[in-house]
Amino acid sequence: MQSTPMDARFRALHHQYQALLLANVWDAGSARLIEQCGASAIATTSAGVAWSLGYQDGNQLPLDLHVEAIRRIARVIHVPLSVDVEGCYGKTGAYVAARLIDAGAVGLNIEDGTEAPEILCKKIAEARDMAQRMGVDLYINARTDVYARALVAPDQLRAEVLARAHLYREAGADGLFVLGLTDQDDIRAIAQSSGLLLNVVAYPNLPALETLSVLGVRRLSAGSLMPQTNWQITQRLASNFLKDGQSAPLLDGAAPYAEVNASYV
Repeated sequence: MQSTPMDARFRALHHQYQALLLANVWDAGSARLIEQCGASAIATTSAGVAWSLGYQDGNQLPLDLHVEAIRRIARVIHVPLSVDVEGCYGKTGAYVAARLIDAGAVGLNIEDGTEAPEILCKKIAEARDMAQRMGVDLYINARTDVYARALVAPDQLRAEVLARAHLYREAGADGLFVLGLTDQDDIRAIAQSSGLLLNVVAYPNLPALETLSVLGVRRLSAGSLMPQTNWQITQRLASNFLKDGQSAPLLDGAAPYAEVNASYV
């Protein structure tokens, strides 16, 4: 029996009762570990990937470096891979899609940020066309920052997101990632009326997973919180070690060397 292609597997994961959980990764090591923890798919955090390569988040990462990082992640995992490409780094949606699909991606996150929604529509349409020409049923997740950046008055947030969702759906998007969306009434309304599969991210005051699933959320992401937490833990351990050279705090929390090394067999 033939195995299901990665693009079809990834799409199917968005049609379960419980929202798909994505513990976003930032390099090959974190991807390998998170897959071994039971992840059914792997998605990157653009911030985490940029930081791991020595760049700020915010469309600062050179695309060539990003593509090579994705290629390394794809080499060590056996589940579908989705990549956050921010606003496409000044490139066309077609070019970015081609590079990332070739590196192993079957899903892309593309965001509008502070740009006009028509700009994101163009990138989505370009990415969709390129994916079809490459024979990949690419899952395109359109991220909108309307809530996170308060781009309109509070009483207009929901309507603005729904208006953008209509445009993004017509351009060829599959999913809608609304950064900063936490209100239950808004979540329900957007999930029901956007025509796209709703993605939310770990955020203050976000409802529990069961509630989100009932409200219609199909995908819940960790965002950049895992590399941020990793940074804080490493900062504390390194600061203490550099102060007194004590080994005990490092030994107490360390995974066995053999276990880590065996993860790459």
